[in-house]
Amino acid sequence: MLAMDDTAVEAAPEKRVKDRAATEKAIFSAAKALLAQEGFQGFGINAVARRAGCDKQLIYRYFGGLEGLIAAIGEDLGSWVKDRIPEDTGGMFVLTYGDLMERLALSYLDALRSDPLVCKIIAWEVSEHTPQVKQLADARAKALSKWLDKMRGSLEAPKGLDTAAVNAVLFAAIQHLVISGATNGQFAGVALKTTRDWDKIGTAVKRIVRGVYG
Repeated sequence: MLAMDDTAVEAAPEKRVKDRAATEKAIFSAAKALLAQEGFQGFGINAVARRAGCDKQLIYRYFGGLEGLIAAIGEDLGSWVKDRIPEDTGGMFVLTYGDLMERLALSYLDALRSDPLVCKIIAWEVSEHTPQVKQLADARAKALSKWLDKMRGSLEAPKGLDTAAVNAVLFAAIQHLVISGATNGQFAGVALKTTRDWDKIGTAVKRIVRGVYG
């Protein structure tokens, strides 16, 4: 009997650890989904707890409250680009800076289209000026800059070009097109709904990149 009791006592902590991990994951997933659907206006402890199916006290215990949840989402955004776009993008076929920027621009376009939360955050950056939005935007911007530098490696850009400015315009245009597609289905009369529509945008991105970088 004593041996059985000891086994039960030893197994309990492992179960609690697993339960905590599952609960944290459920809370985090619920928070991201709620933020993507409702924005910060509908983002609160009670709403997250309802969606996650847990007691709201667990949010305070595991994340320290709403600010802690936002910080966790910000950290997740910091790894968003790296997780969505492998560091070996292009592999041995990337020979020039133009090759690299074409691959990265097209990969970024596809990644953004598949992530409604990041699209919302990009839209909030220009329409809302709250500490929460700034926290998320700063994490995203820092990650994007580091990602571009790391992916570039030793490749040299053409001489005489302000690559930071050119790439800022390129990626800002991609972001705006994706947001316009999600909200209006078009931009400047160009349809942004079907796969064929986005294939045309991809072709245009390639031509712009090659026109600048060769």
